[in-house]
Amino acid sequence: MAIAKGSKVKLDPARIPAHIAIIMDGNGRWAKRRLLPRVAGHKQGMQNVKTITKAASRLGVKVLTLYAFSTENWKRPGSEVNYLMRLPVDFFNDFMPDLIKENVKVEVMGELTDLPEPTRKASEKAMADTANNTGMILNFALNYGGRDELVHAARKLASAVRDGQLDPEDIDDQRFSDALMTGFLGDLADPDLLIRTSGELRISNFLLWQIAYSELVFVDDYWPDFSPAALEAAIATYQARDRRFGGLKKIIN
Repeated sequence: MAIAKGSKVKLDPARIPAHIAIIMDGNGRWAKRRLLPRVAGHKQGMQNVKTITKAASRLGVKVLTLYAFSTENWKRPGSEVNYLMRLPVDFFNDFMPDLIKENVKVEVMGELTDLPEPTRKASEKAMADTANNTGMILNFALNYGGRDELVHAARKLASAVRDGQLDPEDIDDQRFSDALMTGFLGDLADPDLLIRTSGELRISNFLLWQIAYSELVFVDDYWPDFSPAALEAAIATYQARDRRFGGLKKIIN
């Protein structure tokens, strides 16, 4: 067992979850507690993305999927939405050298065509600039919704059937999974561990298909306060669980 640096928990390096997904919640409340505007919380939250990305990469995580902006977030005040749309531009411009250094590959999934042009172009450039990196995949869910994703997958498969490219009888779990926005991740599409910060106990329309057998860990920290040590503690919780995928624990005589 290895002791994670800066943490008192012991992690088994052979059992680090390959895919971790995080619902980064609590930016606004973090700011409110400090008598700051909500956008200050989002700014600090984006800074923490850099910290957690590096920590996850160095722990050996293969995919880190972050819920950055949901399809429902457009309902927020216009000034806040505009700020949130500028954040990816600033983030990629500032963090790109570190991403290259860390050998991190950027992916962005969601309804990208509906994003403001600067946000979309910054996302596309980040993916292009890191396309040849072979380390951890940093996968942003941007303008993403789980139900929206399922609808798009169903439409994609229905179109294939209509065009004679697919027999309905050939549609199974794997075929449907491949049609989802995470299909490019292959065997790593389903998170092993889902973390939600801020103490809220809900999924909020995130990766509804993919988390069927994910281990869920809810932490009280607001996202800007979620530290590498907190990440390691969540992984330790994951490692302490018995993942049976609907079966029974093997009994060794």
